[in-house]
Amino acid sequence: MPFQLATRLTLGQSRLPVAETVTMAFKTLKANRLRSLLTMLGIVIGNASVITLVGVGRGAQNLAEGQLSNLGANVLFVVPGNNDTRRQGIDFPKSLVLEDAAAISDQVPSVKRVAPQITLSEVVQAGGISATASTSGVTPEFLPVRQFEVSTGRFFGADDLRAARNVVVIGPDLASKMFPGRAAVGRVLRIRDQSFAVIGVLEPKGAVFGQNQDENAYVPLTTMVSKLSGRDPTYGISLNFISVEARDEASTGAAGFQITNLLRQRHGILREDDFAVRSQKDALTIVSTITGGLTLMLGAIGAVSLLVGGIGIMNIMLVSVSERTEEIGLRKALGARSNDVLLQFLVESLVLSSLGGVIGSGLGLGAISLVALVTPLPAAIGASTVVGTVVLSGSIGLFFGVVPARRAARLDPIAALRSL
Repeated sequence: MPFQLATRLTLGQSRLPVAETVTMAFKTLKANRLRSLLTMLGIVIGNASVITLVGVGRGAQNLAEGQLSNLGANVLFVVPGNNDTRRQGIDFPKSLVLEDAAAISDQVPSVKRVAPQITLSEVVQAGGISATASTSGVTPEFLPVRQFEVSTGRFFGADDLRAARNVVVIGPDLASKMFPGRAAVGRVLRIRDQSFAVIGVLEPKGAVFGQNQDENAYVPLTTMVSKLSGRDPTYGISLNFISVEARDEASTGAAGFQITNLLRQRHGILREDDFAVRSQKDALTIVSTITGGLTLMLGAIGAVSLLVGGIGIMNIMLVSVSERTEEIGLRKALGARSNDVLLQFLVESLVLSSLGGVIGSGLGLGAISLVALVTPLPAAIGASTVVGTVVLSGSIGLFFGVVPARRAARLDPIAALRSL
């Protein structure tokens, strides 16, 4: 086969057309199918790894961003403590009180609604079923501020808050767990040995920062203070955080600035704040930075496989040069230039790596589809990334094919023909 291909170069044709060179490369690789497939395997695995890992990383980013979008574009969160205490792992000081929430509502013009919140982890019981649930004391403003919706029943109102009634609204997952196969509204849920009437079940909301909001329970803030959490003798009614809804998305920055100034005045702060104001955009920026770095790291891990595949191509091409010494000598004796031989071996390396890249991309896309199908992770990847990975794999094959191609191009035709 090699000698038949070589004799197609006549004495009057010193250079083969590129199309003919590509055809010769395909025929040569086809003549050694098994070796060609094994050589491509490293590139196939590397390309599939890059596509899959980058797709999973972007899926994690999409999942986190989707969860954060449920918080609302114009929602701010005021939390106690400061950056130094959080970095050192110190518990948040009780620096936010109910009066702070009232002041924000009354004195910050760019704020539309304010929803103070106290959250405890409590054991809830219904019949013989018990579970640990995040139980929050909130006000009626919690529902519109956090964009929750009621599926069945109702949310508690101002009368329930004023009378500190033992009523509770629960998430759909908690309702299914505590009242399997039964309607939850109208049932009794016991929290810390006290009976609470279930008056509503919320629509599914999903998880945020790994916490499933559909397993939470919500009671009136006054009920939480008088019957569950109690009042702090020093600080009064301490809050875990305050959710604030700005008038619109454009007012978010102004609201954050005004809330910061107000709380500094109320707390008599001269230096370090004992609270922090965070927006959805801040959280998205942090999450995007983390998941972006994770995606980059996963892509780099997959790229190592591509590098190994490129080394495998170089190794096999060096072996091929040794095996095809007679073909190279005959081609040069018939008038082929060193550049013709160089081009042929470079094209063979490029074909191996590019074909492996295409196959690996197909496998990677299949793996991404499988991950998206069987897991909640919305794994996805852009067409530009797929094309870029195929181009990268081809470039790697071309790069590692230079050494074998140059060795073949530098062979002395007389020395090569002596082995005939």
